[in-house]
Amino acid sequence: MALIGEKEFFKGIGDIKFEGRESDNPMAYKFYNPDQVVAGKTMYEHFKFAMAYWHTLCGIGGDPFGPGTKSFPWANATDPIQMAKDKADAAFEFITKMGFGYYCFHDFDLVDEADTLAKSEKRIHILVDYLKQKQEASGVKLLWGTANCFSNPRYMNGAASNPNFDVVAHAGAQVKIALDATIALNGENYVFWGGREGYMSLLNTNMKLEQDNIGRFMNMAKNYARDQGFKGTFFIEPKPMEPTKHQYDFDAATSINFIREYGLENDFKLNIEVNHATLAQHTFQHELQVAANAGMLGSIDANRGDYQNGWDTDQFPNNVLETAEAMLVLLKSGGLQGGGINFDAKTRRNSTDLEDIFLAHIGGADTFARALLVADAVIANSPYEGLLQKRYASFKTEKGSDFIAGKLSLTDLYNHAKGYGEPKQISGKQELYENILNQYI
Repeated sequence: MALIGEKEFFKGIGDIKFEGRESDNPMAYKFYNPDQVVAGKTMYEHFKFAMAYWHTLCGIGGDPFGPGTKSFPWANATDPIQMAKDKADAAFEFITKMGFGYYCFHDFDLVDEADTLAKSEKRIHILVDYLKQKQEASGVKLLWGTANCFSNPRYMNGAASNPNFDVVAHAGAQVKIALDATIALNGENYVFWGGREGYMSLLNTNMKLEQDNIGRFMNMAKNYARDQGFKGTFFIEPKPMEPTKHQYDFDAATSINFIREYGLENDFKLNIEVNHATLAQHTFQHELQVAANAGMLGSIDANRGDYQNGWDTDQFPNNVLETAEAMLVLLKSGGLQGGGINFDAKTRRNSTDLEDIFLAHIGGADTFARALLVADAVIANSPYEGLLQKRYASFKTEKGSDFIAGKLSLTDLYNHAKGYGEPKQISGKQELYENILNQYI
């Protein structure tokens, strides 16, 4: 049931309901049925869909070639606290009308940053108290919080990786305040995205010191949060570049190595973003699989890039085929560990109606729901799993199982190969696997 404050910002738009694929109502789900059980869990439980505060409520469509094109009714107040409360009212009206259960924020998405750290902290405390009331009234939860340690000019050379200790300390204070807010709001997780934790040129960069400092910083943040009773998971969100030339959290594999190197593996997992995966020249499903293999598949930022544009376009997901491959990874790995699916996506610059925000999220939710249904059907009803098992059947034989168990030496491999002769060529059947997936879409 929609939670509407003193003002209704999305007038004329009611609760978004599931009506099925035959419905011609654009303001209805065609595939996302939150109560439908798939592979032992409801869709609501599989996805834990979340609204991203920044894109949904703060992004007005500006780009390097022109100012914003969108005027939001919750951004008209002159007093920053009142404007922040209006934004919170709009947020919870939107989330509850969508039927989502979660939201995510950066600290200064909630309220504009003030001219001093102390004033900023006071503003955030006021908003936290207000958001507590909204959460209690609606049942909506905080999936994760984070600090924006990349937009302010002070972070032009990085935050935890900054060559100036005073900036590192300021970032630490900002993260403390964001952690306090997350804990106060019963946030389930906390994210670190190193928006400028990287370098533009190695000529003026001490890479080892910078990476070591990030490791120290994250251990400090983790220890502080645990001391305050925070039980949630910390996430690192990989991204290869943009705005920096090379970021230290380049991709899933790099981030996992960082987590292990600095002793964070008991507390940290990954938040995988689709568009960040493609910027790293990987597929989304590859990054999910790398994280899952390490036991670190924590959460997802759902969006997509543009095949012709080499930057982070943050469009809403709409490719069922690619998302179905990702859902295969999700189902086979046991699902997300602590996180959910946050729509870190924005409507296009020329999509200026408030209803466009709803249409975009409806399409994103339906894409993931349809992909989940496809992946479940492929696993349960098709020959896919049998084919995959057959492809690796040689490791179930006596020698193959001994190899897996670590019972063979290199000399044993030599003797086996010498006695066996030339191995026969076995097709990978890639096209068959692709056809099976297509058959269920």
